[in-house]
Amino acid sequence: MPQTPPTRLTAPRTVRMHPDDNVAIVANDGGLPAGSLLPSGQILRDRVPQGHKVALVDLKQGAAVLRYGVPIGHALADIAAGSWVHERLLKLPPACGLEDLPMATLKPAALAPLQGFTFEGYRNADGSVGTRNILAITQTVQCVAGVTEFALQRIKAELLPMFPHVDDVVALAHSYGCGVAIDAPDASVPIRTLRNISLNPNFGGELMVISLGCEKLQPERLLPAGSMPLIDARQGAARPLDVLCLQDPAHVGFMSMIEAILRQAREHLQRLNQRRRETVPASELVVGLQCGGSDAFSGVTANPAVGFCSDLLVRAGASVMFSETTEVRDGIAHLTARASTPEVAQTMVREMAWYDAYLQRGQVDRSANTTPGNKMGGLSNIVEKALGSIVKSGSAAITGVLGPGEKLKTKGLTYAATPASDFICGTLQLAAGMNLHVFTTGRGTPYGLAAVPVIKVATRSELARRWHDLMDVNAGTIAEGSASIEDVGWELFRLLLDVASGRKKTWAEHWKLHNALVLFNPAPVT
Repeated sequence: MPQTPPTRLTAPRTVRMHPDDNVAIVANDGGLPAGSLLPSGQILRDRVPQGHKVALVDLKQGAAVLRYGVPIGHALADIAAGSWVHERLLKLPPACGLEDLPMATLKPAALAPLQGFTFEGYRNADGSVGTRNILAITQTVQCVAGVTEFALQRIKAELLPMFPHVDDVVALAHSYGCGVAIDAPDASVPIRTLRNISLNPNFGGELMVISLGCEKLQPERLLPAGSMPLIDARQGAARPLDVLCLQDPAHVGFMSMIEAILRQAREHLQRLNQRRRETVPASELVVGLQCGGSDAFSGVTANPAVGFCSDLLVRAGASVMFSETTEVRDGIAHLTARASTPEVAQTMVREMAWYDAYLQRGQVDRSANTTPGNKMGGLSNIVEKALGSIVKSGSAAITGVLGPGEKLKTKGLTYAATPASDFICGTLQLAAGMNLHVFTTGRGTPYGLAAVPVIKVATRSELARRWHDLMDVNAGTIAEGSASIEDVGWELFRLLLDVASGRKKTWAEHWKLHNALVLFNPAPVT
């Protein structure tokens, strides 16, 4: 696993993102004490923690506080130069309206094609490519989760060692399927999410379903005939739906259910075991981008490096998704301007409006997004967080928009509308068809997914050193000046190809760390 030698900042150092900014963030590990002389000439009046803002000029009450050249808030009182600027001193600006936005007005310069990069992947009958060869066991309802988990442990212990070309067996457990308003309009979101997760490229087109029998989400509703994966692209034939129903009278006792699950799993494992990796172009990558446990360095180091890597992937013809609606909502004007067409921009606006209404029904607003950890890491509010979050989308034109749970159908850069919740966002990007995941963090999180490799990018060297066996890439070298955004972006790009090929494992894979699937269900629970 990549590790970066420790580098500590000794002289006071700050980071200013835009020439117009009237605040900068402290870059030094552990922050700076009062009395420190900053490079800009100010003397700190307060002790300022790492990642937190310091005023570069005197700020009068009501004055706009600028970071990234954008007002992130207005001073609630006079703030003297050299003072610590934190969330309790700022008034949150109103949300940007969704009318009169720039629609596809910014035409990014065409990125030169990036050719010759490949990885070793598993080609599926529908043309998609997996980065892993996994048997997934789909469940129609939470009721069967305990039985499936019991069977899963036996499959891993007794069967999986017999099939060395199969990477893993995972259970697609979730909390949906019954006790819900299954016919409500928004019920389509969790249903299509679970359906499309079951069809993820890393599962090789093998569908194995465990049903209870009496649930609202019946197998045929979850996976109708038209959604079934192909057995052979040339024949155009779809696989039959393989369902094991626990309430079937043939099952006499618990062990009868378990033995039946093992028998069916063996058949799927035998087919998966015949698959072999083959060389495919980098254009077959489907990469989901996400950040969690964000701090003020997210928009300085890790997310810009991921944005550079995102542009490399787009240049190579790959598919890239960025998400997290409340974390891009305050930068919507920047995104609609980058849309490839007015229609793409309008679709993005429609998704934002839907989510605004969703939050309004819950009597909260976008400010509910920021966490105590975000604020401890120097992010004062959702505006500042959003400006740093959208940087990971790079500079390419946005060519598509996905609603929650929809499946990706286009190449290039896509906005996949999801909540910002780490585990829900990851679940929805799985449904979209991602075969690799990139996750940036400043505060630190052991987040992982069982179905796809998750590459973790640390925003700070202190985190990368402390969590040396959980972080895969250290972007903190950018703040230290020992590496550039481009350097780390290329490092990440090459690591993506190695991980996709199975030549390297991520730390989350090494430790077998993964979060539960959490379906986004905006419909009522009965």
